[in-house]
Amino acid sequence: MKKLATIASLCLCSFAAFAGKGYKIEITFKNDLPDSVVYLAHYFGKRLPTIYKIDSARLTDKRKAVFTSKEEVLGGIYMVVYNRNSSLAEFLLDNGNDFGITIDNGEKQGAINGVTFRNSPENERYLAYNRQMEQLAEQNKKLNEQLAKARTHADTMALSREFAGLSEQQIAYRKQYIKKYPNTLLAKIFQALQVPEVPAGPHYLEDGKTVDSLYAYQYYRAHYWDGFDFKDDRLIHTPIYDAKLNDYFNKWIYQIPDTINAEADKLLSATKGTRELFRYTLRTLTTNALQSKIMGMDEVFVHLVENYYMKGAAYWLNEKDLKWYEDRAKKIRPNVLGNIAPDLNLQDVFTLQDKPLHDVKAKYTVLIVWSYDCGTCKKEVPLLDSVYKAQLKGKGVKVYSIASGGELTQIQKFVTDNHIEEWINVADINNNTGFRDKYDAYSTPKVYLFDEQKKIIGKGLDHSNIMEVIEWTEKKNKG
Repeated sequence: MKKLATIASLCLCSFAAFAGKGYKIEITFKNDLPDSVVYLAHYFGKRLPTIYKIDSARLTDKRKAVFTSKEEVLGGIYMVVYNRNSSLAEFLLDNGNDFGITIDNGEKQGAINGVTFRNSPENERYLAYNRQMEQLAEQNKKLNEQLAKARTHADTMALSREFAGLSEQQIAYRKQYIKKYPNTLLAKIFQALQVPEVPAGPHYLEDGKTVDSLYAYQYYRAHYWDGFDFKDDRLIHTPIYDAKLNDYFNKWIYQIPDTINAEADKLLSATKGTRELFRYTLRTLTTNALQSKIMGMDEVFVHLVENYYMKGAAYWLNEKDLKWYEDRAKKIRPNVLGNIAPDLNLQDVFTLQDKPLHDVKAKYTVLIVWSYDCGTCKKEVPLLDSVYKAQLKGKGVKVYSIASGGELTQIQKFVTDNHIEEWINVADINNNTGFRDKYDAYSTPKVYLFDEQKKIIGKGLDHSNIMEVIEWTEKKNKG
């Protein structure tokens, strides 16, 4: 129920039909402003405070301003930003609109009650909705105060029913609006905000006897996007899509690269043909994959770059930026999870004899790239060695230890000082293996885990989670 007040504060609204290019918006303030200029801004996928200014207008008599444009504009939820960028009033704007707004900017007026419209029935309905939501939000606040004071289970349950009643009123209002004004954007926004209503159970598997414990999850996931119109770019100028997109991929999709890739392809196919929704979807999914702390998500980044960026879909990028994505994907591609680890023919740091990676016979192989002058390496190497001696060695693990460069005498000293002579300590003596490219080892330490066939089963690891990956792998293989 905490979401009720949040949604009410979005100040959502419906959109008038297209009437031509551009807009004319006459703004009148009831009190003098300290500003000389006010701004026109809009949402772009995210909630406040993320907004984008697109126009400005100079005040006359400290109270009046006019925004005008003859260029085509993409509709959405817009706002006038005033009072030295500290206040705003949201309203509905669509291509070809011509209307007036009066804003009571007195100290006691709020963003909803202090606004009136001229020649904009849709914005008037928008105000009616938000006033209703403001009332529900106030009731929600009072119920939360009562909940904090509840002493018995009966009191808590009674308040829960009242919370549910408020939510039902909100949902009912939106459904009625959709039915009465089915072709407005506010109806589309309400549909986009809808969450799946799971049919009452119980639900059974095909045998008709066993309860399907995953029914609610599978139904919710399957119907998550039912109301969202992926072909209407105007939805990007609302504070809805970013939260909905991230909620879906973080909460309702298994964090497995193949699954993420399949779902990403579905959404990108759904938004194909749009300009803004497609761009926002691809950029968000790509950034999330690249920045994810979940092991293996870089495979999603590679998938998106190879199937979209490298095929001309990232229309907004210049040649230099596009090349960065392509180069990054090419460096990650050889070492994604499930691949056979690229072989390396490095040399023992003491004997200078060749020690090929694929010649290492072990149930598991840990590959670590380190540098003797890296502060993190100075901490990680001893910790990894402690785990190796205590647990990993008994699991049949061998450590293929790569010094990333530097003076050979310093490399040797680091090995002996840290008592890791039992590891296979190597370096690229002839500087011809390209190990940094093959293992994306441009920063240190870099830790991988391979199985007996040298298949990559872990990456981006450290001493604290290698054993966990081994145990998970063995459990999966047994299951």
